Amino acid sequence: MGIEERMTRETRAVWATVVCFLLGSAAGTLALWGNPRPVAGGGSVGLPAGIIAGVIAAASFVVSSRGHRRDDHAEMPRWQVRVSTLSAIALTVAFAGVTALGVLLAGEVFGAGLQGAEIPPLGGGIVTGVASAVAGRLTFSAGIDLRTSDLATLLFSYLLIGTLFAMLTAADPRWWETNFSQLGIGAGAWAFNGTLVVSGILVATVGSYIGRDLHRALGDRELTRIARVVALWASAGIALAGIGVVSLEDAVIPHNIIAFAALVLFVAAAAVTTAVMPGPPRPLVIATVLIAAVLVIAVVASILGAYSVTVLEAIVIGLALLWMTTLVRVLAVLAPTVTRPSRRATLLPR
Repeated sequence: MGIEERMTRETRAVWATVVCFLLGSAAGTLALWGNPRPVAGGGSVGLPAGIIAGVIAAASFVVSSRGHRRDDHAEMPRWQVRVSTLSAIALTVAFAGVTALGVLLAGEVFGAGLQGAEIPPLGGGIVTGVASAVAGRLTFSAGIDLRTSDLATLLFSYLLIGTLFAMLTAADPRWWETNFSQLGIGAGAWAFNGTLVVSGILVATVGSYIGRDLHRALGDRELTRIARVVALWASAGIALAGIGVVSLEDAVIPHNIIAFAALVLFVAAAAVTTAVMPGPPRPLVIATVLIAAVLVIAVVASILGAYSVTVLEAIVIGLALLWMTTLVRVLAVLAPTVTRPSRRATLLPR
């Protein structure tokens, strides 16, 4: 890509940022019209601003994707176009969710430091415009060029943001004495459960992009094995979302079964992906061995009473995300960056 083309893209991104700010400011002012509102809590600026910014961020991604990647499907068979379209739809939902929760978390943090402060409609509109501009700029750039490693970072960021917001708004301040699932109980349960649902969508989407990168590196000859990889990641994502849908408050046993299934499916997806990759690459092998060793030590320490189940859950999630980050970075080295249309008319051989 030449300098002129890159400058053109940056100019478009700047104009997209301006449009997002104007739309967010106008919609925010209208939604918040009336009496001044608090920064956080019930009836605050946060929820309307988060919803508006989320919608605008999603729209910015859609517009950018259609404008910059409309030729990617030209030579693809129908099944490949469908997979790509489903991934784009899932990403659109995820971007909206990440943005909305990010705005809500920021509101809670600022609310703690600005207790008693109230924002008038115009001020709230401008705040909404700024949030929309920042999110819209990021999603517009994602529509131009989105790598699998970017998605893994987005997943990590979203899990962190959603969990922090759920912790700040938890009905039981001593939830941590039991496990993370306690955040899905009570009046603020929607934050944690919603985080799990959107995170499940992101895991499935990351799996789709892993399949894309494997296909770029290996070609059609490994398409059947790559399809299994994508299916396992999609199943792991569905199970993760299921943990949020079937909350601990609604059904204890089904919730625990789904949580265990999500863990098993994640491990299976990781193992099959490693087996399909060429090599397997040395950095991934080293990371896998070290992470597995740390995981064993962490489980043994938890059994011996060194720390609570909540701490063990945090360690397991952190190690899983670390392994996934290593995987997608290794894939970025192996896979070409250009689109690779399949030459097979069907995904699975007849």
